[in-house]
Amino acid sequence: MKVAFIGGTGFYEAHFLKDPREVIVSTHYGEVKTLQGKHGDKEIVFITRHGKGHAVPPHLVNYRANIACLKRLGVKAILASAAVGSLNMDMEPGHLVILDQFLDFTKGRPSTFFDGGKMPVVHTDMSYPYCDFLRETLFKAGKSLNLPIHPSGTYVCTEGPRFESAAEIKMFRSLGAHVVGMTGVPEVVLAREAGICYSSVALVTNYAAGISPTLLTHEEVVEMMKINSQNFIKLLLKTVEMLPEEWQCSCEKRPEAELILRD
Repeated sequence: MKVAFIGGTGFYEAHFLKDPREVIVSTHYGEVKTLQGKHGDKEIVFITRHGKGHAVPPHLVNYRANIACLKRLGVKAILASAAVGSLNMDMEPGHLVILDQFLDFTKGRPSTFFDGGKMPVVHTDMSYPYCDFLRETLFKAGKSLNLPIHPSGTYVCTEGPRFESAAEIKMFRSLGAHVVGMTGVPEVVLAREAGICYSSVALVTNYAAGISPTLLTHEEVVEMMKINSQNFIKLLLKTVEMLPEEWQCSCEKRPEAELILRD
């Protein structure tokens, strides 16, 4: 059983993998550089979302190529990281939040595999976008490690790469969002279309605009991610150790998902 880690801001290396090897995977949407290795008896595929040195901004990430690559490799579960600003005073910098819902405020990103033409039009249910089994396992792993972890939270995804205005954050709070980031969508949608179990852990780096007493900087986010990265890696590895070979969920029961493997 293969598990994928998608690393966001501040998570660019996978030194914890045994026998790592770099493999470039070709998909209909482009090539993807992966690092593949093992942790225990599980095969791990690692992708850094922004590329080496954070070279790719959030609105230009090739989300379709990344998910198509993992589909081609036979990945069953994706565990992703997301650096976020908090809209909830209880979700403090340094805390981890297991996402269970999202609000999509992106604007110009390809957001589906099924966009007509050679592919059919498919309307995928997204009522509960994140895999419940993975979410439960992540939370159990986090509690066993005594990490500051929240079992649920609504993520609002903005286009970026700019940070949000204080007025936007006020609006997002009124809509029920808990954290804000720039990369969670369409990644979660594409994983569901591909029939791959997907869960994302938000790593709170700061309070969002208008809540934070200071102006926001990318350097602040990266610095907090460095501090949080060890806890996050511990959480990922503990979760992988707890995953059984098989489990029952509705994420992969989509026959149209096999069309994504087309040449």
